[in-house]
Amino acid sequence: MVLRVEEDLYQKWIEETPSWPELPSLESILSRLQDSKFVGSSEAQAEDPEGSKYPWGIERVQAPSAWAVTRGAGVKVCVVDTGVDGNHQDLRVLGGYNSIDPAASWQDDHGHGTHVSGTIAAKDNGVDSNGLEVVGVAPEAAIYAVKVLDSGGSGTYSDVIEGIEWCVKNRMDVVSMSLGASRGTPALEDIVRAAHAAGVVLVAAAGNSGGAVGYPAKYSEVIAISASDILNKAASFTSRGPEVEYIAPGVSVPSTYLGGGYQSLSGTSMACPHVSGLAALAISRGARGPSGVRTALTAAAQSLGLDRNLEGNGLVNAAKLVGAEEIALK
Repeated sequence: MVLRVEEDLYQKWIEETPSWPELPSLESILSRLQDSKFVGSSEAQAEDPEGSKYPWGIERVQAPSAWAVTRGAGVKVCVVDTGVDGNHQDLRVLGGYNSIDPAASWQDDHGHGTHVSGTIAAKDNGVDSNGLEVVGVAPEAAIYAVKVLDSGGSGTYSDVIEGIEWCVKNRMDVVSMSLGASRGTPALEDIVRAAHAAGVVLVAAAGNSGGAVGYPAKYSEVIAISASDILNKAASFTSRGPEVEYIAPGVSVPSTYLGGGYQSLSGTSMACPHVSGLAALAISRGARGPSGVRTALTAAAQSLGLDRNLEGNGLVNAAKLVGAEEIALK
């Protein structure tokens, strides 16, 4: 039985942003320090974020402080993107699917999906050219790659829908979608609702338009993520609106890249995987289903003093999320 007929649009789902924008001047850093606006980081880290051991976003969400409690082992995170470089020495990819061509590989031929995956779950053994130990928020979570976008970052709605459907059928815990479109479709909404009903936690980038939140992030079943910079301000490019639930680091974020390398990129695409990794940590500590994960994330979030349409519930603190703070006090 045919329920409906829709146009299957082919479009670009990932918006490129330069890797160098919005780097703060020394004067702005000092001014910001005087305002004491840095959340979840020490003053020393704020003064010299590049001197930290780990990428600044990993430090900012306090992931290292959570690892004594959990590193996300046993949680399955599916990256719905351009694929993932399964040969990268810092990534543990347990499988995947190519919805563009099911007979073809899910290997990344763009770089975007590999970068996203590193922020979620890169193993703590990779050092980039700046000496940073590139590691993910949940370094022991299992990554699965679903390739729905081609080498140019484009794809059809049906490819994205089929990719999400694969995640549901294969019982993924978290689906990370650093992609977006300016419009939704009934079929996309249907699969999002089905995934949510099946207990899958859906996390998506809000978008880089500086305007309204895109799709699928705009759907209420999806956790929409906006982007912050190193000064805990909203990135100028980040989309905004009442759909935004959390904000996360998204400017000049170092992570894994093609060919065993590392790259620094910017966008809500980079913010989204921070929260996907945090969701994995929450699940590993007992949070169940979309509502359970949302409750845990919100309880561990702290406002950056921004408009709610920009930050939602705020920046999530991983140590608080997994109970590391309480354990340290005992």
